[in-house]
Amino acid sequence: MDSVGNRFEKYRRQTVNKTLTALCIAVATCATPVGLATAQAASGYTQTRHPIVLAHGLFGFDAIGPADYFFGVASALRRDGATVITTQQSAANSSEARGEQLLAELRRLKAAHGHQKFNLIGHSHGGHTIRYVAAVAPELVASVTTVGTPHRGTVVADALYAVTQATGTTPLAAGIADALASIISAISGAPRLPQNSEAALRSLSTAGSQAFNQRFPAGAPTTACGSGASVVNGVRYYSAGGTSVVTNLLDVDSSLSITSVLFLGKANDGLVERCSSRWGTVLRDNYPWNHLDEVNQTFGLRGWFTPNPVAFYRTQANRLKNAGL
Repeated sequence: MDSVGNRFEKYRRQTVNKTLTALCIAVATCATPVGLATAQAASGYTQTRHPIVLAHGLFGFDAIGPADYFFGVASALRRDGATVITTQQSAANSSEARGEQLLAELRRLKAAHGHQKFNLIGHSHGGHTIRYVAAVAPELVASVTTVGTPHRGTVVADALYAVTQATGTTPLAAGIADALASIISAISGAPRLPQNSEAALRSLSTAGSQAFNQRFPAGAPTTACGSGASVVNGVRYYSAGGTSVVTNLLDVDSSLSITSVLFLGKANDGLVERCSSRWGTVLRDNYPWNHLDEVNQTFGLRGWFTPNPVAFYRTQANRLKNAGL
């Protein structure tokens, strides 16, 4: 029979465990209970056969100091067994130029480390970047996962280009944007990458994206807001997107409420319309995230009780693992 002291200690431990569980649920930040997360790490929950490559979007970077573009994603995947490579392309350039930069990096990695294929994950314009690589060098690609990518273009790019063209300020605006892109690339350790903001804007426009899709159609939806082929040339295609705009008033990305007006009531994440994010196998196109929440920015701030973006990437890595990729 337990002594009073033993019963008290048992009660104390139960209370602590219940309190920790309640806190996890309340702040909606724990993707899995601690015990399960440890078990997953031990079993290689995210340990894919091929390395996972993260490709950033427009005005993006691999990391600036402690701030990853995919905030907290790479470290979470590595903890559970994945080999993760964060790449850097021009902060602003055409889809093709950025794709060639990524392709060159993958070839270097293959030569240096013997990797045969890669699981490519791209956010926003990074989705066009990885699709380009999969189209021109499918032998290097196991899978393509796009997140918040404007596959059909975005009205935000259309509006910006139309305004600067009408006012004759395209060269001035492009010069300012190129300077910003150069600063971003320089402070993130890649000062020599070429920048071309006007080319990036054309690539992300409706017309530019349509032309890109005609050249590289693998995974394209068969209907206006449908899904596309899940496997093309041996490459698996997945996509996901968000449909919320202002998710946390403390977050700088609340400014996306301004650009969201351009979508005229259509569901969007502030920069990308819902149907435009669909490509290949659609995992989900209506996460309660805005465009920056999709990569866990800014510094993990998002709406209360919304899914953890890091958990999404972990789940996708496990999906790729289970598919033998």
